[in-house]
Amino acid sequence: MNHLSKLVLATAALSLASPALSTGKMTCDSGPVKTWKSQKQLQQTLKKQGWQVRKSKVDGKCYEVYGTDPQGNRVEAYFHPVTLEKLLVSRRGEVLFKKK
Repeated sequence: MNHLSKLVLATAALSLASPALSTGKMTCDSGPVKTWKSQKQLQQTLKKQGWQVRKSKVDGKCYEVYGTDPQGNRVEAYFHPVTLEKLLVSRRGEVLFKKK
């Protein structure tokens, strides 16, 4: 196998592994995915609480939400996928809330 082929294979392997990596800001011991509540349920709950959700995704086996909190702050927040409990809320690197 020539050098270029090895490089292409290594790049492909890294790009396939990258989506599985989390940002490291928060991880959840959330168990099997089949026990999780849906992201739609989380979004509906947050909307009732006065949040505006722009985007949500799974990160570190938690739900990560980008949006605006009830106080009008544009934030990044993490929620437990089974309980939907708020774990961390930050704005531009400043922690606004962290569960103890």
